[in-house]
Amino acid sequence: MKQLKHDTWVKPYLAKYKGLLILILGLGLLTFICGGALMFTSGYLISKAATKPENILLIYVPVVLVRAFGIGRPAFRYIERLTSHNWVLKVTSDLRKRLYQTLAKDAAFFQQHFKTGDILGILADDLGHLQNLYLRTIFPTLISWLLYVVIVIALGFFSWFFALAIALLLAVIVILLPLVSVAVLGARVERHKQLQHDLYTDMTDDVLGLSDWVVSGRQTDFLARPQPTLKAARKNILATRRFEWARDFLIQFVFGIAILVLMVWTNQQFTGNQSIANWIAAFVLCLFPLVDAFAPVSQGVEEWPLYMASVARLNNLQPTVRELPQQQKLTQPVATLDFQQVDFKYTAEQAPILQQFNLHIQAGEKVAILGPSGAGKTTLLNLLLGELTPQAGQVTLNQVPLAALQQQRAQLIGMLDQKPFLFNTTVLNNIRLGNLQATDAEIMAALTAVELGPLMQRLPAGANTLVEEAGARFSGGEQQRLALARILIQDAPVILLDEPTVGLDPITEKALLNTIFNVLADKTVIWVTHHLQGIEHADQVIFLEHGQIAMQGTPHELYQTNERFQKLYQLDQGLV
Repeated sequence: MKQLKHDTWVKPYLAKYKGLLILILGLGLLTFICGGALMFTSGYLISKAATKPENILLIYVPVVLVRAFGIGRPAFRYIERLTSHNWVLKVTSDLRKRLYQTLAKDAAFFQQHFKTGDILGILADDLGHLQNLYLRTIFPTLISWLLYVVIVIALGFFSWFFALAIALLLAVIVILLPLVSVAVLGARVERHKQLQHDLYTDMTDDVLGLSDWVVSGRQTDFLARPQPTLKAARKNILATRRFEWARDFLIQFVFGIAILVLMVWTNQQFTGNQSIANWIAAFVLCLFPLVDAFAPVSQGVEEWPLYMASVARLNNLQPTVRELPQQQKLTQPVATLDFQQVDFKYTAEQAPILQQFNLHIQAGEKVAILGPSGAGKTTLLNLLLGELTPQAGQVTLNQVPLAALQQQRAQLIGMLDQKPFLFNTTVLNNIRLGNLQATDAEIMAALTAVELGPLMQRLPAGANTLVEEAGARFSGGEQQRLALARILIQDAPVILLDEPTVGLDPITEKALLNTIFNVLADKTVIWVTHHLQGIEHADQVIFLEHGQIAMQGTPHELYQTNERFQKLYQLDQGLV
């Protein structure tokens, strides 16, 4: 329970929707009360009818009650299910919105500290676990405890000694066995999750490496190789199933004892005369439907450790809190972009990425930034976006710090990265993401500018064609052109290019670069690149190394005067 002590992902929603929660618990309680009452009145009715009453009116009321409880049980059950799922959908919606807002607060931080699979795991697994936590554990457990209290109190009106005996028997089912399930199965559930992770890894190796096994002629070895992870997973599952069978059998056994005890007690209490003997079957039968309320408790809590692991991960998902200065609004066109004595490193122990870094860029300039991996090229772009804050110095537009322009950032800076994401919606909707107010005519003009007009004419529904998942309908170069059209619609004065031609063949790369610099001719462009294809489009070239500018100048100047740049250019062009 220590995970819930400082929890901010489960408890707040129990309080936020407490009215709906109380309704769910009430409906669940009424469902089982109707089930027990249905069997109670049915038992009484059967016994009473067997004594051949002189008048049908003597059993008319039980007949009406049987009908009422028979209708009430499924009706309350349906409404309870509807309400509980509505509650969970509300909470899940809030959780997903909160998760996206948490990620959006500091995207650069999460890119540095979390893998994409971690975030997908939180989205798919952890939020799903929270849904199951409510539906399979919290709701059934609370309803069973409420019903447990109602039964004990009701029996206490007849005999507190007997009520105590039933309370002890039912406590085995609703308290003792759930605790045992958590203790025994908790470690096995966690073990199963780890083995499942290992199996996914093995399966990935098998699928992606299958061609290598075949090419090497070792198909037989591939099929005959030992699979210890699979065997361990099977063994863990069998052990879990055996325990669950034994536990479920024990639940039924204890419940059977409770029924025998009730039969003995009712025979002592209701055998004085024929009229009260009719209550024996009523009391005994009403206990049978209640097993459906108590039995699922152990099943629901057995995955409690798994749920708590998800809660712990979500509670640890805390972004860095950045104190932004008072926000300003840039009213004049962007004239200058400056890095002024910027120092930056990700952690205190890490070596500086940028150190006393200075750079001045005029409006409309095209600046290419090169350097080895880890030199700080992408860090420089994140500083320009304001996603990262330098430890010293500042990054400014028109001498206004970027940190003070974050509310206006979308109007000032656009970005085209290595793999822009295309959503599974129409081309028009994907482009409109850059400017929600853009008309269809403006979007078509942007698509024509990036040389996608003929392609739009060939598509089944034109620009209303779905791009499919992650833009699968289009090639890499076409995806980049669609993203470029999105930037044109955004119409920001400063554009950042983060190696947008990675993975493209040389011909496609050259054509794309020509298009990019043609349509962005009036923009300020900062272009991070890993090689010199299209370098002639740059007004100045900067080579980053050890947090400093190792070389700087126009491509022509550097080729004429800088021996290192000459070698880089010749290597890139395959001349040496």
